Amino acid sequence: MNAIVTEFDAPAVPVEIGARNILALDLGTQLGWSTRDENGRIRHGSVSFHAKKNDGPGQRWLRFTAHLSALKREVGEFHVCYYEEVMAHGTRDNPNVLASHVYGGFLAQVQIFCDVNRIRLEPVSVGTVKKSWTGKGNSNKEAMVAEGWRRGFRPADDNAADALAILHLAMSREIV
Repeated sequence: MNAIVTEFDAPAVPVEIGARNILALDLGTQLGWSTRDENGRIRHGSVSFHAKKNDGPGQRWLRFTAHLSALKREVGEFHVCYYEEVMAHGTRDNPNVLASHVYGGFLAQVQIFCDVNRIRLEPVSVGTVKKSWTGKGNSNKEAMVAEGWRRGFRPADDNAADALAILHLAMSREIV
């Protein structure tokens, strides 16, 4: 039986530690993002991918992919993408099925984007991100935003603050 080969079946290209252009994502319907370019310039924000009234089922994914492409055009080639790896959505008594489906969809799009653009992908746990940013692995949303302001940023919301925290962790691992 022959394997089906597509144009995306190129071998992975290893990227050295010490990435210059970094993308950090807090995946979700309200997406937090931050970037650092080779000159050290940091940009960050939060963007909504909520479904709109007349959207087809794939519109949020198309808008998300367009957003990633726009970031790449603005910054240049990304060497690494860090994202917050969520292992549980909600609690046992209150599972958030929609959030987990949306997260999985965004994660699939990020994986495709990174493979197509040969960007190294690095997941980091929620607790690791929070601890690296605030010193506590169970910090709440308010503490994450407050820490962003304390560090001189102006995060629009907790998603942007989380993306800045992910970027901070990425920089501590990548910038030598």
